[in-house]
Amino acid sequence: MKKLIQLFKVRREEWLASAVTLVMLLALHALVIARNFDLFTKTNAGHWTVFIKNFTVSGFDPITYSVVTYWEPNYNVYRHPLLSFIVWPLSQLNGWLMDATGINLVQFVVAVPLLLCAFYTFVFMFRIFRDVIRLRFFDSAVLSTMLFSMAYVMVSAVVPDHFCVSMFLLVFTIYVAGMKMQAGRTFKIWQTVVLFFVTAGVTLSNGIKTYLYSLFTNGRKFFRLKYFLFAVLLPATLIWGFARWEYRTFTLPKEKADKAALAKKNAERREKMYNTFRNTTQLKDSAEIRAAFNAEMKRRARAKYLSDRQKPWNKHTGKPMAEGGFMKWTDATTSRASTAVENLFGESVQLHPDYLLQDTLRSRPVIVLYRWAVNYVVEALLVAFFAAGIWCGRRSRFMWMTLSGFAFDMAIHLGLGFGINEVYIMGAHWLFVMPITMGFLVKAIEQSRAAAWLRGALTVLTAWLLAYNLTLFVGYLS
Repeated sequence: MKKLIQLFKVRREEWLASAVTLVMLLALHALVIARNFDLFTKTNAGHWTVFIKNFTVSGFDPITYSVVTYWEPNYNVYRHPLLSFIVWPLSQLNGWLMDATGINLVQFVVAVPLLLCAFYTFVFMFRIFRDVIRLRFFDSAVLSTMLFSMAYVMVSAVVPDHFCVSMFLLVFTIYVAGMKMQAGRTFKIWQTVVLFFVTAGVTLSNGIKTYLYSLFTNGRKFFRLKYFLFAVLLPATLIWGFARWEYRTFTLPKEKADKAALAKKNAERREKMYNTFRNTTQLKDSAEIRAAFNAEMKRRARAKYLSDRQKPWNKHTGKPMAEGGFMKWTDATTSRASTAVENLFGESVQLHPDYLLQDTLRSRPVIVLYRWAVNYVVEALLVAFFAAGIWCGRRSRFMWMTLSGFAFDMAIHLGLGFGINEVYIMGAHWLFVMPITMGFLVKAIEQSRAAAWLRGALTVLTAWLLAYNLTLFVGYLS
């Protein structure tokens, strides 16, 4: 416990480096809270529909507001198996505050852990540059600030979704792995188990990254029978079994009840429509009346089907590679090239001013072009520095470990097409890889004459991203 407390003790230089980012995050949280303050603080309005309809920041879902206000496992249990139980203490705190104050303070209750996760993400990013890559203070501060100047890190840090928590857990795990590599140590079984349950419990794919980081850190020892059995196979089996239990215990009964209620409602509505049709038609024979009514209902169902196909939530979703299971979330038709330019390395890093922070399932097209050439210039420079950093760090096991998580994300997003229609939403899961690899570029040339030019370019790019994204985001919120 003493080592853990020491690990989270903030050093003086980390406070100095994080000052700008911390002030920015506090201000953004205030704007997010103020946006729906009057509505969301009403204790008689704190339910799913109110949050979903009125919280509109890109495709982020305010499920956490709903779960913390009235606790029940509303997250997808297979993608976020432990998240409902992780936020349960927040729900208890919020319930006590509602009883004491008479208002729903869920926005403040959720904002505090988000702010802590964002702040410590900055701290551990800074330590990765200082302690693992061994960069100077200025370079470490610029690259850490660059991460939070990126659009969907900035946004993820202040919206009530799980992405900021995932980002912190991944960056923390990368830092711990990096320090173990430097010391020539490996992950112990209990350390891997704890990190896996926490990371995978928030988002299942994070657990796979934890195993990738453990593989690079432990090397061949990862496959030793004792470690592989108790640190890998057993925890993976347990968390999947828990997700199945959670689905059968909480989700399935609710789905059955909702399905039965909907079927009853539809039957009553259909019977009412039939009675109206029967009383207004000129037909007399009951069989003819029923046949005519059924034909009319089929016509309406067909018209609704054709209408729904043009709605954003349907039109902006590509065709899956297969039906059923996880494959129903894949996408085989959305353009990968356009996605990479405009969304993956585009919207994730620089907001588009057109359709600003709109949801692809409501109004935003999947592909939006920038108005100005400067955005593409900035994107090209960032990707070039990213690629150069990979080349400069090609002999670093730590760099390849960090990049393995990025490769996994690209496989599921660009390969399988999972969430590809709004891939920028997942930016907080991998954007930190870009400045980390750039750190290897800085390290490689820090003694050369080009170092000053590189530092200047990275500083200008960071300043641009901060000013550009803050202007658009603050304008949207206010």
